[in-house]
Amino acid sequence: MIIHVDMDAFYASVEIREQPELAPLPVVVGGREGRGVVAAANYNARKYGVRSAMPITEAKRRCNSLICLPVRMPLYVEASDNIHEIFSRYTPEIEPLSLDEAFLDVTASEKLFKNAKIIGERIKQDILDETQLVCSVGIAENKYIAKIASDINKPNGFVFVNPGEQQAFLDPLPISRLWGAGKVTQKKFQAYGIDTIADVRRQSDVFMQSIFGSQGQHFLSLSRGEDPRRVNSETKSKSISHETTFETDIDDTNLLRSVLFDLSEQVTARLRRKKFKAKTVQLKLRYADFTTITRSSSLAIADNQTDILTEMAIELLLKERKKNKAAIRLIGMGAYGLINNDTDFVDDLNVNHKSQQLELFSNQQSDNSTRQRNIDTISDKVNRRFGKKAVKRGRSLRKN
Repeated sequence: MIIHVDMDAFYASVEIREQPELAPLPVVVGGREGRGVVAAANYNARKYGVRSAMPITEAKRRCNSLICLPVRMPLYVEASDNIHEIFSRYTPEIEPLSLDEAFLDVTASEKLFKNAKIIGERIKQDILDETQLVCSVGIAENKYIAKIASDINKPNGFVFVNPGEQQAFLDPLPISRLWGAGKVTQKKFQAYGIDTIADVRRQSDVFMQSIFGSQGQHFLSLSRGEDPRRVNSETKSKSISHETTFETDIDDTNLLRSVLFDLSEQVTARLRRKKFKAKTVQLKLRYADFTTITRSSSLAIADNQTDILTEMAIELLLKERKKNKAAIRLIGMGAYGLINNDTDFVDDLNVNHKSQQLELFSNQQSDNSTRQRNIDTISDKVNRRFGKKAVKRGRSLRKN
């Protein structure tokens, strides 16, 4: 059985835990002015239509009493690590999707803890007791159904889908629950009177392929509750990555850049926390038509500095935006070719990329690198230690 754990309004919830007086107020975490975007919004803010990846200016227009807090990534990484320690008590098969969500394969643990439902209940309670944070939990036979189950009763949800009941669970759900069915695809479904997952399941392979091409079989498989993907545990993974899917497709390059900066901060903070360095940065973009591309760039020497890896990611984004300015529905940033600080192991990636040779013998380059590394170390420590202060790089402040 697979458990999907998704923390509710994670960044905002961590901030409210540190400042309980904010609990009844509409709160967002993100850039506070100019081109900044909402990284997370609590449920009081969502009542006003405020959501993640929304420009801060739009969020303030919708809610003039909005409390805007800066991103303090080391604080969230520390909370995430505490949550993952709880996961590890129940299974070693953990696949992090981001700081605030993960898949757990508890099949081998069921005999020890009786069943997956009990494991899910214990994890949920342990997280609340030990971190004072609330999560939503979904449990099912595969990732797809577990993910839907965790989302369907948010916040503070708990849904267990028995193996024999997965089709009954899926059938009444709207077609928007099909992975990859964006607004354009949903309209196409509806034009043929297809509104629910049950409606999709009743269609023939020939019909689905004629309307949706290769995606037709994908939708049919999901409608039948089929998802063969396994949990890729962190111990097996050779990368750290984070991504976000927008509720509304974004074509504003400056907004995409702001979101990418925040993703990069997550990745680099986690690299340092896990004592890894990365040789390759990968950018992932998914367009409104669900076309997905990846672009990557590599260093001659692995690193984990926020400044260096973020610059590489943004360079990849800007280069791609020159070629294609179409709206984006998902953006992700990953660090690959991981090297443990205590080893010389480098993962070989089967991707085409350019190598960026550092000026190893430049005193100016070396001095700047040392400064940036010190900035990373100090900001990590200060942001973890002080609940009401934040250290941010000047270049992270968004411009109008």
